[in-house]
Amino acid sequence: MHIGPAVSAGPRPLLRIENLTRHFPIMQGVFRRQVGTVKAVDGLDFEIPEGETLGLVGESGCGKSTTGRVILRLHPATAGRIEFGGKDITALEGEALRRLRRRMQMIFQDPQDSLNPRMTAGGIVGEPLREHGTARGKALAERVEALFESVGLDPRFTNRYPHEFSGGQRQRIGVARALALDPEFIVCDEPIAALDVSIQAQVVNLLEDLQERLGLTYLFISHDLGMIRHIADRVAVMYLGRIVELAPSDVLYREPLHPYTRALLSAVPIHDPELEARRERIILTGDVPSPADPPSGCRFSTRCPLAAPECSAREPAWRELRPGHRVACHFAE
Repeated sequence: MHIGPAVSAGPRPLLRIENLTRHFPIMQGVFRRQVGTVKAVDGLDFEIPEGETLGLVGESGCGKSTTGRVILRLHPATAGRIEFGGKDITALEGEALRRLRRRMQMIFQDPQDSLNPRMTAGGIVGEPLREHGTARGKALAERVEALFESVGLDPRFTNRYPHEFSGGQRQRIGVARALALDPEFIVCDEPIAALDVSIQAQVVNLLEDLQERLGLTYLFISHDLGMIRHIADRVAVMYLGRIVELAPSDVLYREPLHPYTRALLSAVPIHDPELEARRERIILTGDVPSPADPPSGCRFSTRCPLAAPECSAREPAWRELRPGHRVACHFAE
């Protein structure tokens, strides 16, 4: 089902997504015939204004990371439209796509896997500059040192290799690499998931500081709703390839409207012991269905505590129930 994009007041949208879809074919047999389709991302509509952080949350396998990669054109979209800075980039190729890469970057989940162990930290951070021909020689070295300083790393460490850094320092190298070409938009794909809890807050604080100084716009992908609450201006909740609720962060955490959102939030620890002891935990039954064979109607109907016959028969409309608060549920009010 395709629904028009959510309209937001305030700054103009830097990114606008309409009916974004990414399906992966399932191939079998010697002749590699297609026998099915994995509906990883299945009709998303949202926008991100300049300078905002949109949090994208949900269980593992719901399509969050694929969404980020399709937006950055690392995967081609199966259908839909990606508009960046007022321009349709869905079908960009060649040199035009290469130029776009300067404006859109990604911070990956695991710095251990995303950094080349055979390159020095300085070489990793300077690689985008060399590839795009924006700096060479002394200017390149000075730019790399400045990037190290901007993420809180000692510029004297540029000749060290990734294994000589801690996990938090490696992620800072990844952040510096993403900043090298002065992008406007960064997809943060679970950038703190692989880090110790004691380091996570430091990296989040760094990202917030960089956003304020450089005017960055973030799509922050995470399964950690506690952390998303602190960094995101708005939060989109994703389930099985679709967004089921989208609202300003404080509104979503205070008054979630979708049963899936309520279940996710019920698992987030509360620091007040009395409130923690009194609150009711919502336990979802069953497993997440396969994106290769999603349920009919509402995709959450097979696990929803409120499910009625109409939920599996009819897909819920994507409705704006409060200003800026949208939900796809028959019973939300």
